[in-house]
Amino acid sequence: MTAPTPAAPADSSRAPSSGAPTRVLVLNSGSSSVKYQLLDMEDGARLAAGLVERIGEETSRLAHTPLKEGGERRERTGPIADHAAALKAVAEELTADGLGLDSPELAAIGHRVVHGGLRFTEPTVIDDAVLAEIERLVPVAPLHNPANLVGIRTAMDLRPDLPQVAVFDTAFHTTMPESAARYAIDVETADAHRIRRYGFHGTSHAYVSRETARLLGKAPEEVNVIVLHLGNGASASAVRGGRCVDTSMGLTPLEGLVMGTRSGDVDPAVTFHLKRVAGMSEDEVDVLLNKRSGLIGLCGDNDMREIRRRVEEGDERAALAFDIYIHRLKKYIGAYYAVLGRVDAVAFTAGVGENAAAVREAAVAGLEELGLAVDADLNAVRSGGARIISPEYARVAVAVVPTDEELEIARQTFALVAPAP
Repeated sequence: MTAPTPAAPADSSRAPSSGAPTRVLVLNSGSSSVKYQLLDMEDGARLAAGLVERIGEETSRLAHTPLKEGGERRERTGPIADHAAALKAVAEELTADGLGLDSPELAAIGHRVVHGGLRFTEPTVIDDAVLAEIERLVPVAPLHNPANLVGIRTAMDLRPDLPQVAVFDTAFHTTMPESAARYAIDVETADAHRIRRYGFHGTSHAYVSRETARLLGKAPEEVNVIVLHLGNGASASAVRGGRCVDTSMGLTPLEGLVMGTRSGDVDPAVTFHLKRVAGMSEDEVDVLLNKRSGLIGLCGDNDMREIRRRVEEGDERAALAFDIYIHRLKKYIGAYYAVLGRVDAVAFTAGVGENAAAVREAAVAGLEELGLAVDADLNAVRSGGARIISPEYARVAVAVVPTDEELEIARQTFALVAPAP
């Protein structure tokens, strides 16, 4: 296939020529959902956002929020047959706000694509060859890439004249050295079946590492950051000078930290043991490790707020689940400290990382010899902005940096398609 079209750096800001379109629609197509945001890249303003869920069911729902002053959230319910119908419904809602897909101000549509393998290291304008390569990667992302493809093809049918750009979750992690990316298995077997560590949540890790540098008043090239993306899915990354050198997720999003329903790191022989001793099939083991493990497997809840409530009431199962979660988190902080050699900041992000003060406090407790500490008062503050929560004397900044994957995708998309000044 032809080489992907190279992109400008994600944080570049090209001034559009006079009258050039500046809006980007960001689409994140899941197996039964579509999340979307419309942004104006002239000033980064969000114009609209929404979610279509339960696509293909009788109980489908579209929630749309125009973000212009005075806009009110709207909902429609009822069957939405497929992604084509979902995107047409989104287009109707945008049109009702004067923001339709036929607007001459729309510069491009940016698509989140989960797996780009090693081929796609940058955002890429989508053509038939790119579609074929995303399709070829379905075996390593069977739950995600097919849904991403449906969203792309539907959007291309709606606006065949408009640039469509793929932004890959794995791209930020392609800078990992081979010593971090390769598993210690037979090289020929690994290469034949593309078995290696790819990493995920890349748009979040890219955005947060760069925003952390800004928070410290430095350029990304000057800082080393450990990013902890803690949501229902969770991953850590070691970022040296703006480039990822290690990350916790691997061939799939199962590896690494304890997550809401995923086990994270587990002895691979557990799979063989369950097949031999429990008579479980491959599919049953897959469901166990991806959907019935992690926090929900340990204590029956995958909502950190509920787990903390139970801990405070003396629930032993919840307390153990929390302790296991924190233990794994500390192991990765320590490991990535060793990988980086020098750490300027540890940044917490995503739903749990941004909102669970108890997680942040516990994750760095006892790591004072590494220069890590949190200020209890600063940590307790709830805020939607990026902030440092470590005391002034701490050698390493501990920060809370809200992620913004949609803005990151929009930036990368616009940097690729905007006319040069």
